[in-house]
Amino acid sequence: MTLLLTRGDIEGVLDPAACLDALREGFRTAAEAMPAGQRIRTDLPFPGTATALVPGLLPGIEAYTVKVNAKFPGARPALRGVICLHSGRDGELLALIDSATVTAWRTGLAAALGTQVLAGAVDALGVVGAGAQAELTVQGLKALRSPLDVVVHDTDGERAAEFAARHGGRVVGSAAEVAAATDTVLLATWSREPLLHLADTRPGQHLTSLGADEPGKRELGADLLEAASVIVDDRDLAGTMGVLAEAGLTADATLGEVLRGDHPGRADATDRTVYAPVGLPWQDLALAWAAYGEARRRRVGREVDLLA
Repeated sequence: MTLLLTRGDIEGVLDPAACLDALREGFRTAAEAMPAGQRIRTDLPFPGTATALVPGLLPGIEAYTVKVNAKFPGARPALRGVICLHSGRDGELLALIDSATVTAWRTGLAAALGTQVLAGAVDALGVVGAGAQAELTVQGLKALRSPLDVVVHDTDGERAAEFAARHGGRVVGSAAEVAAATDTVLLATWSREPLLHLADTRPGQHLTSLGADEPGKRELGADLLEAASVIVDDRDLAGTMGVLAEAGLTADATLGEVLRGDHPGRADATDRTVYAPVGLPWQDLALAWAAYGEARRRRVGREVDLLA
């Protein structure tokens, strides 16, 4: 039998703190004795792209994931798809899971983890792009440290106001104003032009960029990336389709290396740091496996027999 898990099912069974623990452990161990995951992206003859992440694997979990997403920037939600959770013993399809929800959770919470590790104690957070991933990042940072002051900008003023109201924050008129107001900045947009350059920042500032996850998307200027210590989730992906793809630069380290103590992350209090993940298949497995286990335990979701 295959378990169907909707957005509501997933949000009802996942706990941000437990997910953060799973992601932290995954960053530490994912590179050990596991085949490398692949991220495959293609343009479509429609106003969107298709992306597949396969296989999601982690030590100690006898299962794997295959994720297929459609990204249509003009749609709401802009991301739609499915995660297939398969048994590692015989390939049985254990669950079909809404990928938009899992992607928002794993991207936002991994961003919270990377931000906290590189920026240290975050008392105030600047947010550029008030969407689902930013929402989960704020929730993750609040789970790691509470309370949190929020300064937000979005091209949709109504959405920015709603985001600020939910988190007791305030709205400003531009990305540059966000960077001027806070020492830690999260960017989670679809931008194809840099929103911040070196002149918009100052020494000691940290920036997390979630928007540069496929070719052509850019949130940070090349001059800023060159001046900063850039931490990524995967070196190859960062150089081919991530934040460094068009900058001609190399990453200073991966978040896994920082968490394992192989790299300091921030060597000096005056360093500018950037965390710029692309998103990895094992992160889908970490949260899909947690959701599946809790859903089974609580009898959440609907079972179907696809072989009937």
